[in-house]
Amino acid sequence: MTDITLGDFAAAHATGAAQVIDVREPAEYIAGHVPGATLIPMGQLPDRLNEIHRSKPVFVICQSGGRSSAMTDVLRHHGFDAHSVTGGTAAWTASNRPVATGAPTRK
Repeated sequence: MTDITLGDFAAAHATGAAQVIDVREPAEYIAGHVPGATLIPMGQLPDRLNEIHRSKPVFVICQSGGRSSAMTDVLRHHGFDAHSVTGGTAAWTASNRPVATGAPTRK
């Protein structure tokens, strides 16, 4: 199974162990994202796989679930334990969970 429900994702996120990859475009990310999410836009993901830890699950999120589902397939093809967050950032925000804003920090 590659999809994860919003509730199960929120529980994983609450533990602090969630590795969250936001595959939206920078302007979307800046406007509001799941706290702690790493921005790797969909078009850049195949070239930035080395930035993602293989030792823990990857939760992929976009606005509503379409892009994250496609990118989850890419990650799984490359051996990652990846899961697409059902409903995406829109569902996260609609459920009144915390939202961060601003540009991503550079590592």
